[in-house]
Amino acid sequence: MQIKKSIDKIPGGLMVVPLLVGALLNTIDQLHIPFIMNMLKMLGVAATESGHYEFFKIGGFSQALFKDGALTLCALFLFCAGSQMNFRVGGKALKKGVILTATKYLAGVVVGIVWGLLSDPVNGFLGLSTLAIIAAMTNGNGGMYAALTGQYGNRSDVGATAVLSLNDGPFFTLMALGMMGANFPIIAFIAVLLPILIGMLLGNLDSTIREFLAAGESLVIPFFAFALGAGMNLSNFFNPEVVGAGIALAVMTVLFSGGAMALAFKIFREKSYIAPWAEASTAGNAVATPAAIAAAASVAAGSGLMTSQEALVYQNLSSVATAQISIASISTALLVPVTVILADKYQRRKGIDGKEEFQRKNKERNIENPAAPVKM
Repeated sequence: MQIKKSIDKIPGGLMVVPLLVGALLNTIDQLHIPFIMNMLKMLGVAATESGHYEFFKIGGFSQALFKDGALTLCALFLFCAGSQMNFRVGGKALKKGVILTATKYLAGVVVGIVWGLLSDPVNGFLGLSTLAIIAAMTNGNGGMYAALTGQYGNRSDVGATAVLSLNDGPFFTLMALGMMGANFPIIAFIAVLLPILIGMLLGNLDSTIREFLAAGESLVIPFFAFALGAGMNLSNFFNPEVVGAGIALAVMTVLFSGGAMALAFKIFREKSYIAPWAEASTAGNAVATPAAIAAAASVAAGSGLMTSQEALVYQNLSSVATAQISIASISTALLVPVTVILADKYQRRKGIDGKEEFQRKNKERNIENPAAPVKM
């Protein structure tokens, strides 16, 4: 039936399709259709506190995996993703990776703060929250970046992926919200960061462990996406405000984060701007960030550093922000390749070939001074 190939044809499909399926099934479940409930009752399913029968709450392994497993599966994903973060990168790749990671992060935080100040940090213009903006803009699609820089960029562009992988997960978003006044305790940061750190440590200590955990980075995605969807209502995705907000978020991510990274490359005298535009996307795994932030808020409320009402704000934002980020992820997956192609064409008209940048520099240097040594 080639189900996997069909899913892969959809931008961010491995994340988005299971999430939508989970949301669809949960929406049907929450309608409490009589014949479905009667069938569940006949099978011996226990009633919920409200007296209804739901197929997502039948207990056992099924409920643990498909309904209640989102946070556990997200943690496993972060552990596996951390194991692929390589400390050993070349100097040029390290420089580019640091520039891209820092600039993309700063762009997302600045836009999120300004958006919140001009409107409202919880429900601002177009219904976008500061949480959704920072989560979407600071986390790029690493797979798409590697593919685009592999085709249009040079070796150091591709090598920057090792540093860019640091923005995987909710830690940067959590840190930004903390700097903006959200009173998350140290333990909340540790609770979110620990799986990444342990995975990173093991992956760098033992290459065999890195190879063993590599499959988990993609294998877990559809499972935690489905579980996240199982906590959402499909109406969120058909709400015009949510759709409009998601598309606006995608455009902002491409223009503001891509533009900021391209400007940073210009400041640091990089000739090719393929890498900045290739990173101007929203990662599919950013969809999990609102749920992780909500969990961190619960930890903060439990420790007394955040009121239950403040924690509830993050929990209520989770489903809407997740839907908005999902739309942004799909939209940037369509916008970014087009932007990179246009950037490549523009550079070529200027005599810059992103793939042969270093060779071109050496050729120009040799023409000006034939005696000058060639840099490798």
